[in-house]
Amino acid sequence: MNSYLRLLQYIRPYAFRLCMAIVCTIVAAACNLYLPWIIKDVVDEVLVDKDMMKLNLISASIILVFIVRGFFFYGQHYLMSWVGQKAVIDIRADIFRKLQKMSLSYYDKNKTGTIMSYATNDVTALQVALVEKAVEMVTEGLILVGSICAMLWLNWRLTLLTFCTFPVVLWFMDFFGKKIRLSGGRIQECTAELTAVLQEVVSSTRIVKSFVREDYEIDRFERQNRANFSANMKNIRLSSTLTPMVEFIAAIGVTVVLWYGGRSVIDGVITAGELIAFLVYAVNIANPLKRLTRVIAGIQKALAAGDRVFAVFDMEEEIKDLPGAEPLPKISGNVEFDNVSFAYTGDEVVLKDLKFNIGPGQVVALVGPSGAGKSTVASLIPRFYDVTEGSIKIDGRDIRNVTMTSLREQVGIVPQETILFNGTVFENILYGRLDATKQEVVEAAKSANAHDFIMALSDGYETILGDRGVNISGGQRQRIAIARAILKNPQILILDEATSALDTESEHVVQEALDRLMVGRTSFVISHRLSTIQNADRIIVLENGHMAEDGSHSELMSRGGLYAHLYEIQYSSKSEE
Repeated sequence: MNSYLRLLQYIRPYAFRLCMAIVCTIVAAACNLYLPWIIKDVVDEVLVDKDMMKLNLISASIILVFIVRGFFFYGQHYLMSWVGQKAVIDIRADIFRKLQKMSLSYYDKNKTGTIMSYATNDVTALQVALVEKAVEMVTEGLILVGSICAMLWLNWRLTLLTFCTFPVVLWFMDFFGKKIRLSGGRIQECTAELTAVLQEVVSSTRIVKSFVREDYEIDRFERQNRANFSANMKNIRLSSTLTPMVEFIAAIGVTVVLWYGGRSVIDGVITAGELIAFLVYAVNIANPLKRLTRVIAGIQKALAAGDRVFAVFDMEEEIKDLPGAEPLPKISGNVEFDNVSFAYTGDEVVLKDLKFNIGPGQVVALVGPSGAGKSTVASLIPRFYDVTEGSIKIDGRDIRNVTMTSLREQVGIVPQETILFNGTVFENILYGRLDATKQEVVEAAKSANAHDFIMALSDGYETILGDRGVNISGGQRQRIAIARAILKNPQILILDEATSALDTESEHVVQEALDRLMVGRTSFVISHRLSTIQNADRIIVLENGHMAEDGSHSELMSRGGLYAHLYEIQYSSKSEE
């Protein structure tokens, strides 16, 4: 009930339309309840008295009742669906908003397909609970209550006899409902895993084909598909068992009522018309009970999805603005690491007692063996992760004491893997600053050495780049990313292996754009190609999370330490080539 009550909170803003839908439902249900009463009048009055006039009136009233019922049924279904759809839109928007607030560590720990499943499969399941099942539950519930009231009016003894089966029915509904909900949770988990496999394979098509692993991936998908099938079939078995059990118990009740009621007619206690009407109402109880068992099974399955969605809502955000955090004013770019230590998990220390101070406008290269902690340093500056110990200060202010938005607005990142959106060239550059003019976008592209190749594209700046920018080369994608960073105009710049995946010609063009971008900005350059960072103001050498060396290229070479060793290895490799 807690999950369902939380779902109903999303309906509250649309209470007026919901009330109108309930009114329509009441009228439509009342029309259904009127028909058995008409049968009573036909048997007891029309057929006995041979009253033709009353037969005509009853026939006309049946037509009128179905016209009214049709009108209000439309209103009920339309309004309930409108309310449900709006609630689902709000839930989907809230979960997307929540996912935007989650820290990078959350995305590190969870599969992309599983995360996508929350906003697609799980919310779709909630839509069923809030729209289709809710409409059916309200309608059948009103028919059930109305039928009971009519039965009490006709004969209270027969009604009490009918009620004897209710406790048994409710016990079965509760017993199977719990099991159906558990199996529903398993269905949502299997669906999420299936989505994760699909997303992973589709996004890695080139790798799959290059290693000729199509059959392997088909087999992996089919295993997950079979697991999803098994989970669904378990749920179906439970639902299929519940319905006939309830129907059997209801049939026993109707049979007892028929026997006792028939005896009462023979004894003259009630009329034949009253018995027929009572039996129709009793059937009206049996049918809603049967349908309600299916509805409750469906809702239980949907609430399992609701539990998953609300688990995301309730998840604590690891990186968030601290109470009292203030906006970071425009910075000059001084960056200080004060005894910084960091671990992704409790036992896995990546950085240890890192201490350095970078002046405004300096270009600093971070080098070292793989796993030394270079990219981690880059991730800590915009506060994608929080330090475990120590502090990072920008212009003397601890970055944990300023708002994340004001911090990240002044930090620009050009990563190794350029991420472009499936939109136009113009839209991808504009992403750097959404209020920029067309001229500012063009100027940024020119500074990034991108304008000429953009104009050579089929539609210039309006060319659609495709998913992740597949329609252009790696060097062109990188230059668009640089143009985006230029347009953002950050005071602190992070270049994380920005040219490592490019060929020599593309690297030269991109490096020229990067050199232009770094002018006047505090820049952190991460590169394995030591030849590209020789002119950096400072080179910080990391080894196993510690700062092994610090100095200029010439100073580090003269010391003959780790940097000189790495440089000589690369230089000798190039000489051999």
